[in-house]
Amino acid sequence: MSALDDFVEHAAAASSGPSRYANANRPSALDHVEYQGFDDEPEVADDSALIMETGFIPNSRATALPPLFTQSQVQYTPPSDILDLTAANNILFLATSPLSVVIIDLNHPDELVTIDLPKPQADKQASVAIRALYADPQARHLIITTTTGDAFYLPITPGNASAQQKKPRPLRLRANVTAVAWSPVPRSGDHNDPNAPPPTDVLLGTANGTVLSLPLPPTDDIFKSVNPKATERDLQHVYSLPRNQTVEGIAFGFWHSDKKRNETRAWVVITTKDRVYEVQGPVTTIHGGGKGGGWAEEVFKPARDGPMNFQELSGSPKNSELRTYTPTLPGQDSRLKPPTAIAWLTEPGLYNAAISATPTPEVFHKASLYPYPPAPEPASTGPAFSRSPPKPTSPAPVPISFVVTQWHWLFLYNDRIVGVSRETDKVVWEEPIPLDQGEVALGLSSDPISKTFWIYTERKIIEVVVNKEERDVWRAKLERNKFAEALEFASTPAQRDIVLSRQGDALYDEGKFILAARAWAESTRSFEYVTLKFIDADERDALRAYLTGRLDKLDKKVSCNWTDEAHRQDLTQRMMLATWLLEIYLNKCNTLEDLIASESATSDVETLQLEREMVEDDLQSFMKDYKANLDPAVVYELIQGHGRTDLYLFFAELNKDWGKIVEHWIAEEQWDKAIEILSRQDDVDLYYRFSSLLMRNAPRATVDAWIRQSSLSPRRLIPALLLQKSEPLESNQAVRYLEHVIHRQGSTDSTIYNLLLTLYACDSNEDDAPLIRFLSTCPDDPLSDKPFYDLDYALRLCKKHGRIQACVLIYSRMGLYENSVDLALEKGDLELAKENADRPEDDLDLRKKLWLKIAKYVVQEKSDIKSAMRFLEATDLVKIEDILPFFPDFVVIDDFKTEICTALEDYSARIEELKKEMTAATHSAESIKRDIEALSSRFVAIETSDKCWRCDGALTARQFYVFPCQHAFHTDCLISMNELVRSTGDGAGSRALLSSQFGPHANGPKRQDSKGAADWLPVPGRQTLVAAGDRLRDLIVPDALAQAVSGQGKKKKRDLDSTQVEQARKELDELVAATCPLCEGAIASIDKPFVKDEEDAGDWAI
Repeated sequence: MSALDDFVEHAAAASSGPSRYANANRPSALDHVEYQGFDDEPEVADDSALIMETGFIPNSRATALPPLFTQSQVQYTPPSDILDLTAANNILFLATSPLSVVIIDLNHPDELVTIDLPKPQADKQASVAIRALYADPQARHLIITTTTGDAFYLPITPGNASAQQKKPRPLRLRANVTAVAWSPVPRSGDHNDPNAPPPTDVLLGTANGTVLSLPLPPTDDIFKSVNPKATERDLQHVYSLPRNQTVEGIAFGFWHSDKKRNETRAWVVITTKDRVYEVQGPVTTIHGGGKGGGWAEEVFKPARDGPMNFQELSGSPKNSELRTYTPTLPGQDSRLKPPTAIAWLTEPGLYNAAISATPTPEVFHKASLYPYPPAPEPASTGPAFSRSPPKPTSPAPVPISFVVTQWHWLFLYNDRIVGVSRETDKVVWEEPIPLDQGEVALGLSSDPISKTFWIYTERKIIEVVVNKEERDVWRAKLERNKFAEALEFASTPAQRDIVLSRQGDALYDEGKFILAARAWAESTRSFEYVTLKFIDADERDALRAYLTGRLDKLDKKVSCNWTDEAHRQDLTQRMMLATWLLEIYLNKCNTLEDLIASESATSDVETLQLEREMVEDDLQSFMKDYKANLDPAVVYELIQGHGRTDLYLFFAELNKDWGKIVEHWIAEEQWDKAIEILSRQDDVDLYYRFSSLLMRNAPRATVDAWIRQSSLSPRRLIPALLLQKSEPLESNQAVRYLEHVIHRQGSTDSTIYNLLLTLYACDSNEDDAPLIRFLSTCPDDPLSDKPFYDLDYALRLCKKHGRIQACVLIYSRMGLYENSVDLALEKGDLELAKENADRPEDDLDLRKKLWLKIAKYVVQEKSDIKSAMRFLEATDLVKIEDILPFFPDFVVIDDFKTEICTALEDYSARIEELKKEMTAATHSAESIKRDIEALSSRFVAIETSDKCWRCDGALTARQFYVFPCQHAFHTDCLISMNELVRSTGDGAGSRALLSSQFGPHANGPKRQDSKGAADWLPVPGRQTLVAAGDRLRDLIVPDALAQAVSGQGKKKKRDLDSTQVEQARKELDELVAATCPLCEGAIASIDKPFVKDEEDAGDWAI
C-alpha cells in the first residue's frame, strides 16, 4: 500500500470519528477508555475520596487543569522587519531586513549583537535580502543564505559578546543552499586541547538537488593569517538527486549496531516537495571530509551506483519541512542524544515515524501519515434549526510550519497554533496567535537543546511555553494498551489505579491469569469481583497471587496514622487474607501429592515433585513473611487437619513455639530430638515442664542438657531428680547433676546439698567412701563457717542408714568432739578417734580429755600395754602418769618401766629448774626493797617561785609534795585530786575541813581538771588510796567538823596522839606520794581508746 492510499484510509477513519477540538476545553482524551466495574459519578466539590476509592477521574476535572502550552510574547522590538528566526542552545538568531542578523543570548539578554552582511553590488542591492539562517545545535556556527543564492559563514562565541566576530565570511559554494543538516552527535575535540570545542559536520542541500559535505572547524581558523586555508577546500560533492529537485530538508544520524565489533551505520534522509529519500550503510568513521571523503562518502557511494530508496507523496506544499526530535543528555554540557523521531511536512499530512535506537531497514520504519486537523468552524449566525443541507467539509489547511516536541506536534497556521498528541493523534491544545490587524505568522522554530519554541512575525516574537507536557501521556499510552509505559508516566495514585485495572482486564482476557492477578492486586478493583472471577475460572494459582498482592498492599499500610478502629479492622483483614492463603497453599500441596501418588509410574512424577517442592518453599516463605498476620491456633489446626507434620514443626519453630515441637517428639518417643530442641532454646520453663518425663526415659542426655543450661534452678528440678533415687551411684544421673551444681556452679542452696546427701546415704552400696568424700570436701558457708547442708538432718539420716563413719564426721563438724570420739571408739576405729581428738585445736584441755578417753579405751578395752605405749608416742598431751590410773591394780610394769623412769627424771629436772627460778626471784625482790628504802633519802631542789600544779598557788605557802618528775602539789591539792577521797566527804564542808587543816586554799587558774589522778592510777593503787583516805578522815575530819559547826570563838582542843598522827601521815605519804598523779595517769591511759563504748565514733569524723 502506498503512502497516499494509507493516508486516504486514515482520513476516512478519522472523518467518521468524533469531531475535533474547537478550543482548549474540549473533552479529555480519556473519553474512549472504558472502566469496567465503575460508573460515572456526578461532580462533587472534593473528589479526592472518589479517586482513591474507584480510580475514576471525572471529566469535569479536566477544566481545572492548566493548558499544556501557553503563548508568551517577548518584550523586544526588532530594528526592522523579521525575515527569519532560528534558535540554538538558548540563543536566538534573527534575520532582519534587509541584511542584518541580531544575536540575542537569552542568558544575557542585554548584550545584543548585530551582524551586518556585506552589501552586494549596486545592480543587486534593490532585491537582495536574507532568506534563511541555519545554526548548529551548540550555537557555534551560523550559515546565512540570501535571496540571491549567496551564503555566508559566521562563527559564534556563546556567552562572550565582546569576542563575537562581526564580519561573516562568504562561502564560495557555487550553489544555492536550501537545507542544512547538522551532526546530532558532536565529534571528539582536539587531542592537543581537550577543552577545545569539537568540529562539526554539515550536510548542505542545494536548489539543484546536490548534497554537499562540509566539515566546519571548532574555531574561526579560516580567518587567521597563520592558517589561510579556505573552508571550501574540505567541501565535497557526495550526491545529486534525480530530476535535479530542490532539497527542502535533510537530516542524518548514526546507529551503533554492534559495540563488540564497533560497527556503525549512518543514515541520511533527504526530502523534496513530494519525495523523501533514504540512504543508509556501514561506515568506518563518523568524521566528515578528509582525503577519503569521510562517512558521507562511504554512505552515499552505493546510492550513486544504483537507485536510492524513496517514498513519494502527491502534492506540492508551500513549505515542505523535515524535522527531528533529539533528546538532551542530562548535565551541564547540553549534549544531544541520537534523534528519536522524524517528521516530514507534506500536503496530504504529516509523514512521521519513530527512529529506532538500533538499525532498521528504513529510517521511516512503521511510518504513519497524520492528516492535519481541520480548520475551526466559524460561529453560526443563522437560526438554530435549518433545513438546508450541510455544507461540504473543506480540506484541512496545510500548516506553514511545525516542530516536534517530546510528546506532541505543534502546527503553525497564519493565525493560530495547534498542539496534537503524538501518541493519540488527537488535538490537545489550540489557541489563536495574538496578532495585530493584518499581521500573520511567518514561522515556527525550536531550540533542540533548551527545548524552547518560538513563533515569529514581522514585528513580534512569541514563545510557546510548555507546561508539564507529559501530564496526559499516561492516558495516551493507556489507550494504546502500553501499560508499562502508562505506569511510568502515571503521576498520581488514581492514575496508576486506572492503568493497573485496565492492565489486569487485558491480561485476564489474554489468559494470563497470574499477571492479571498481580496487576489487580495493585489496583482498587473490587476484591469480590476479582476473587469471584478467579474462583469461577478455577484459577487457584492466580487467586493465590492476587491474595498475596492484596496482603502486601494492606501490610504496607500498617505504618499509616490511622485511628485505633481502622487499625483493628486492617489487622482483621490481613489475618483473614493470610489464613485463606494458607488454606490455598495446603490444598495445592495435597493436590500435588495426590497427583504424584496416582502417576507414580509416569514420567511426569519428577515434574510434579519439583512443583511440589517449589510450592512448599513458597509456603514456608509465606509463613516467614506473614507470621505476624497468622493466628497460631488456627494455623496449627489447619496444618494438622491436612496432616502436614513437616509444616507443623516448621511453623512452630518459626514462632519459637518450642513447647509444641518438644511435645511432638515426645509423642513420637524421639527423646534425643526432644532434648535437642530444648537445648536450642533459652526458655527454662520448658526444662522444668518436661524434666520428669525426659529424666525417666533419657536421664543421661537430659542431665547433659541441664548442665549446658547454667541458668536452671536446681530446686525446681528436684521432682525429676528424685526419680533417680533408687539408682546406684555409678549410674545415678541425679548425683552427677547435683555434683556439677555444687562443685562447678557453686550452688549454696541447702536443699540441694541435703538432696545429694540423701542420695549418698540411701545408696544400697555399703561403701561410705562417696559420702565421706562429700562430707569432707563440701564447701562451708563463709559467714557461719558451717556446711551448707543441715547437720541435724545429716546426722539423723546417717544414723538411720548406719553410716557410722559419716556420723563421726558430722559430730565433729557440729563441735561435739566427745560424741564423735565416743562413736568412733564404739565402732572400734581408733584412727578415726585420734583424728577427731585433734580437731579442737584451740582447747588443750578438751584435747587432753579426748586423748585420755582414747587412752582409757586402749588400756582397758584392748589390755595391750605395748599398744598403750605406742599410743603415748602419738601425742604430747598424755603422759605415762595420766594413763597409770587406767591400769589394773596388779600389773607387771616391765613393759613400761622405762617410760616411768623417764617420766620421773623429767619431773626431777623440772623441780630443779623451778628452784632456780624461785632463788632468782627472791634476789630480785630484795634488790627492789633496798632501792625503795633509798628513795626516802633523795631530795629535789625547788625555786621559791614554783607553783602548785593543781591550784597554781605558791608552792611554799603550805605543806607540799615534790615528785622526781618535777611536778609539785600542795598536800590538800594532792589529796583532792583523788576523786574517791573527795566523793566520800560532804561536798563543800569536807573540802573546807581539809583546807583548814592544811592551810588556805588559793584561788586562781587550775592546771588540772577537777577529775583527780585516781582515774589514772592502777586498780590496786586506787583501793589503797581509798583506805588511806578513810583512816586520815578518822583523824582529821572530826576535829575539823567540830570547828566548822561552832561558828563562834570557842574552840575545843583535843590532844592527839602524836605517834598516831605521825603514823597516819606516813601511810598517807606512801599512798598519796607513791606516784605523780599526772605522769602515772598518762602512762595508765596509753592502752585506753580515744572513743569510749558509750560514745559515738561519728563525733570524731572530720
